[in-house]
Amino acid sequence: MATAILLRHARSTANGSGVLAGRRPGVGLAERGAEQAAGLVARLAGVPVDAVVTSPLERCRQTLAPLLAERGLAAVEEPRLAEVEYGEWTGKEIRHLLDEPLWQVVQQHPSAAVFPGGEGLAAVQARAVAAIRAHDARVTAEFGPRAVWVACSHGDVIKAVLADALGVHLDGFQRIVVDPASLSVVQYTRTRPFVLRVNDNGGDLSGIVPPPEKTGEEPSSDAVVGGTTGA
Repeated sequence: MATAILLRHARSTANGSGVLAGRRPGVGLAERGAEQAAGLVARLAGVPVDAVVTSPLERCRQTLAPLLAERGLAAVEEPRLAEVEYGEWTGKEIRHLLDEPLWQVVQQHPSAAVFPGGEGLAAVQARAVAAIRAHDARVTAEFGPRAVWVACSHGDVIKAVLADALGVHLDGFQRIVVDPASLSVVQYTRTRPFVLRVNDNGGDLSGIVPPPEKTGEEPSSDAVVGGTTGA
């Protein structure tokens, strides 16, 4: 199967504001976020990108704009990669949510958390993992098992996908950190995913590019005993 780069949108006007933006319209990139989006072009310069998929939200589309322009690509919008539907919590100040009984559920037992008037985190994971795996299969079928593609989404959504790839229960996904504009990389194979990067904020990404294909060879699903040899 292909290699998926999970890109969190760059810093938005809501990040750091103390407000849970959710799917509220009009949340675009902050000045720092625009700089991060422009920087993606250089960060991915050595990585061939065959396809791009994105959450429909404005901050994700703005994050991808410089990369798409530079590569001459178009992104496929995927509603299943949209931000969590926080329902009645949308637009509220986080400091006012800290005393809600649900807050501790979100922190300690997220698989049981369902936002009032919104969706549950277990449902978020199910839809996001299904979307990533479906697009990975599509990209593999079109471009081959050594294809590389980008999916731009949101912090909790990417954390949920990474938890699945790591074989971690959703109740442990709060241990995963995914910063704005960070890149996490998952390589799916026939029997298991391999997590190549988590929350990468500027490292060398050349090692994620699969080596040239040998005739009739598929990427191995076996783990390397003792560790890999590197790029």
